[in-house]
Amino acid sequence: MVDIHRKVSSGSPLEPRIGFSRAVRTGRYVAVAGTAPIADDGSTVGPGNVHAQTVRCLDIAEGALQEAGASLEDVVRTRVMLTDVTRWREAARAHGERFASVRPVTTFVEVSRFIDPEWLVEVEIDAVIASERG
Repeated sequence: MVDIHRKVSSGSPLEPRIGFSRAVRTGRYVAVAGTAPIADDGSTVGPGNVHAQTVRCLDIAEGALQEAGASLEDVVRTRVMLTDVTRWREAARAHGERFASVRPVTTFVEVSRFIDPEWLVEVEIDAVIASERG
């Protein structure tokens, strides 16, 4: 079977056990999975700080986009999931710092919780690469 997808790994040992990738590219389309505010050492970045956690999620997602041959300018949709939607402005500030000129369609939604109770936010991203590259 020919694999037409380019998979980007997060490096998590859970990927093969659960069956997921950080991002998948098919042609010019790139999907980045729900990205949590995890530090390189596995701890949570910015406990209690929605802005700092959103920045970390976007950093990780941007790295996955780049590994797949895309950039923030290629992003067409973001989904920002929060455990407390009343704090959406904190996440929106971080989002605006990255996407003010790109202006993808965006959804802010409240979820009941994430796997780690310290996580206040996760971000998903969809991108369409403007021209065939990578």
